[in-house]
This record gives sequence, structure tokens and C-alpha cells, in this order.
Amino acid sequence: MIEKQTNDIVYGVHAVTESLQANTGNKLYIQDDLRGKNVDKIKALAAQKKVAISWTSKKALFEMTQGAVHQGFVLRVSEFAYSDLTTILAKADQEENPLILILDGLTDPHNFGSILRTADATDVAGVVIPKHRAVGVTPVVAKTSTGAVEHVPIARVTNLSQTLDKLKESGYWIFGTDMDGTPSQKWNTAGKLALIIGNEGKGISPNLKRQVDEMITIPMTGHVQSLNASVAAAILMYEVFRHKL
Repeated sequence: MIEKQTNDIVYGVHAVTESLQANTGNKLYIQDDLRGKNVDKIKALAAQKKVAISWTSKKALFEMTQGAVHQGFVLRVSEFAYSDLTTILAKADQEENPLILILDGLTDPHNFGSILRTADATDVAGVVIPKHRAVGVTPVVAKTSTGAVEHVPIARVTNLSQTLDKLKESGYWIFGTDMDGTPSQKWNTAGKLALIIGNEGKGISPNLKRQVDEMITIPMTGHVQSLNASVAAAILMYEVFRHKL
């Protein structure tokens, strides 16, 4: 079954273009005094996809996006369709050394969007998020991901612990991030991998830590002893990706 969440707009050049190409757009709003190549390109794409265009004031677009940077383009879209975990596992089975990301209670949509952008760049098989006490796919996430939200399968599950059990049954090794663990450059990334990225403040929840096969640490020598969640995720995604090249 596919889960849906009500967040019915995306905005910004990249997010709007990707959503139109993915056939999820219903109505396009363009700032009425905007001109240039982006306008011509997006207008043509909307016409091709048979999406109606409304020329709208900058003030109205500002209100629609609650003051976000929309670059003059807002697209009303279908509700976001989450993937099913079994669909992600089936996709991953077609890849060599697949990586699935588990986001444990991320609350910052900018972090989520940035992680999706890197996940798309590094061929991550899918992302799993919890239904409760975590950010879902919102317009801010879509904007920050610069359209990657249309390309990376995202599953939304009720229970992350049960999801980890299912992954283990499917032959996945479960990894987490911790100050004390295997240095990331010595991480054996062969096989099926699931990587847990913890909450921005609390890290990985204790019950999930008990299910981790191995903790990975990112070596640091500075005064700050932790990295932003999206930065840490990006470093580890690229660590897996570089062994595939």
C-alpha cells in the first residue's frame, strides 16, 4: 500500500521542473513580471504536460509559500506518494552492494532535503523514515532536494525497529553512527547495507542502537565533536559510493 501526505505545492526552478517531468503537477503559478530562459523552459514543459498556467503576483506567491524563496515558480501537485518497503527491497535486490538509509527521527526539512539530494547523487536504493515524530516530504524538503525527491524511493513506516528486523531477514548489515566505532575509511562496505542516521540532537534511539551490527565513526580533529546530520550522512554515502566505482 502506498502512503500519502498532504503537502500540495512545490516551488523553485529545480523542484517544479522535476515534478512536471514526473507528471505530478496539476497547476503552475508563474510570477507575472518574470521573464527569461527559465520561464520559457518551464512554460513549454507545462504545455507539454498539459498543466494549466496562472500568471500570479509576487505577493500571492509569497503568501502561497509562506515567505519561502520560490524563484517565481509554484506548482500545485498531487499528494506525495510514498513507496512501500517491499518495493525498495525489490529495487535494491537488482543492485550490487545496495545501500538503504534509515532516518531515525529527523525533524529538520532542510537536512532531509539535503540527504535526498546526496542519496540521488550516490545511487542510494531507498530511504526509510518513521511516520511519527519526524519530518515527512514537505514543500521545503522538495525544494531543498532540488528535485531528488522524485527520484529516490521513500518509505514511511510505523515501526523502525521492525523494519530493521525485516532488513536483517533480507540479508542486510545494519550500521549506525557513533563517536566510538570503526573509522569510516576502514568501513567494509561490501554486501547489503542499511545505515541509520540519528536525530539532529539525540542521535540514534537506544532501542535501534541495540540492533546495530557495527558503529561507524567519522574521524574529526577539530573542537566540534559532531557533524550536521546531512553532512555526516553525505560523507558516509560517498564512502559507500566510492567503493562501487
